[in-house]
Amino acid sequence: MRLQVKAHRGHVSDKVRAYAEKRLGKLERRLYAGTLVEVTMSRENNPSIRNDHTAEAVVHTKGPNIVARESAETYEAAIDRLVDKLERQIERYRDKRTHEPRRARQRAEPPIEAEEPEAAPSTESGEEAA
Repeated sequence: MRLQVKAHRGHVSDKVRAYAEKRLGKLERRLYAGTLVEVTMSRENNPSIRNDHTAEAVVHTKGPNIVARESAETYEAAIDRLVDKLERQIERYRDKRTHEPRRARQRAEPPIEAEEPEAAPSTESGEEAA
């Protein structure tokens, strides 16, 4: 797993970056070796917003990308919530890939008409066979 920790508008301290790498390292056993995980940290500069530290992650998988976003009072709490959410989403993604394989669409073949058995010959002149 390749991990990129970025900051949106500002910088992330080394302490927070190391914490993110440690916590997101848990996902490595659930993902393929070459999977790219991008984590973006941001902070709202509005004092009325209590949960102003935000962590957003994008996991680039072979299928659809997995995206999660969490906010908390600190970066560490946001990362913890983010990892929990990503674990659930990755497990669901893996289950879909392993337990529900794709089925190829098959063309609808025209129904085979069953031939009716021939009825006993009837007489048209009204004479009955004795």
